[in-house]
Amino acid sequence: MTEINLKEELAGQASQITEKPQKKAMTIPDMIKAMAPEIKKALPSVITPERFTRIALSATSNNPELTQCTPISFLSALLNAAQLGLEPNTPLGQAYLIPYKNKGKLECQFQIGYKGLIDLAYRNGDMQTIQAHTVYENDEFDFSYGLNGTLVHKPAKENRGEPVYFYGFFKTTNGGYSYSVMSRANMDEYAKTYSKAFGSNFSPWKTSYDAMAKKTVLKQALKYAPIKTDLARSLSTDMTIKNSISEDMREVANEIVMEESDE
Repeated sequence: MTEINLKEELAGQASQITEKPQKKAMTIPDMIKAMAPEIKKALPSVITPERFTRIALSATSNNPELTQCTPISFLSALLNAAQLGLEPNTPLGQAYLIPYKNKGKLECQFQIGYKGLIDLAYRNGDMQTIQAHTVYENDEFDFSYGLNGTLVHKPAKENRGEPVYFYGFFKTTNGGYSYSVMSRANMDEYAKTYSKAFGSNFSPWKTSYDAMAKKTVLKQALKYAPIKTDLARSLSTDMTIKNSISEDMREVANEIVMEESDE
């Protein structure tokens, strides 16, 4: 039997779902079930097709607005998560599928979560340690940048107060390291400026602020890490909306988000 090219097979299936007229509109849960064989081919070994399908159906059940997103954008985000080996919209906090109003229609945006970022970073063979922490107002905390930079954090044993800083750092196997620190005020300003998710009720910034803040400082620190091209390409899929599918979703261009969801 002639082997079918996955990219062509997926594109054909998506075309049938999104372009051919249906007597009854196919819902996203129906689409997931119909695409199960193709999703299986795109999944890494760490996630079973059954587990991933349950997660996807659970995501649409917990957030019904995802079912109103264009099917191809939802499918693209779902496959993006699958190919990175990250479970979307679960308590693990690895990745998120989020509805956004983009150019007048609701589409699904893919976001890497804090724990997903750490997982991806550890797949880089040169990474020894990568962590992020929240600093509270009663903690002992001091930092400085430069050739002799310092980073000292001693959490208060009780009554730590409100969050005031976030920091992330990494250390490589050869001893290289870097860190990034942001205040709560700086974090809010950064999120409002660079994340269309910040004002959305479906955004992890609303439900998991601490985790999103940690992800932000880690991404800032990783700008100075000797990361491999494969990791850099994976991180480039964060906060993207895609309207086509591929054997490697990292190669698909991001659709620029013009406006955030009204929700």
